[in-house]
Amino acid sequence: MIDSLIDAVIDREGGYVHHPADRGGPTRFGITEGVARANGYVGDMRHFARPAAEAIYRRLYWHRPAFDRVAARAPAVATELFDTGVNMGPAVAAGFLQRALNALNRGARDYADVLLDGRVGPATLTALDRFLAARPAGEGVLVKAIEALQGERYLTLAERRPANEAFLYGWLANRLG
Repeated sequence: MIDSLIDAVIDREGGYVHHPADRGGPTRFGITEGVARANGYVGDMRHFARPAAEAIYRRLYWHRPAFDRVAARAPAVATELFDTGVNMGPAVAAGFLQRALNALNRGARDYADVLLDGRVGPATLTALDRFLAARPAGEGVLVKAIEALQGERYLTLAERRPANEAFLYGWLANRLG
């Protein structure tokens, strides 16, 4: 599963990009220079290798945030978390999951609220398991809730920093639904 998700994000992100309005600076395959440097890369970003990008995606955006553990329960949710995490950071994606689970627990009748800590740990996984048990067809609704939170954040980013308007259309067109 993760290999196809990584291929899709690399296809979407493209090769080398250095947009003047992008605070992330130079990127290649969607990996920012800062992330590449933090993971040992010292060369020019134009030459950052795809296998290195794939390894970073797998480690930092799939295994470390435990989205692989979500995938075992709810693959569509994990797919959304991975894509959101790549674009906004894994902690933001995990926070969206936690907020959605809390809002969908019917006043804590199905399961207790989880702490909004931006980490997928045992409590979040238990809440996800209980949500899916209570709502067997609910995975798609959970994905929609996460996408709604993602869309709202994109709009807020564009409102707070007009330079982000250069990216808003693409974010909405390529990252939601």
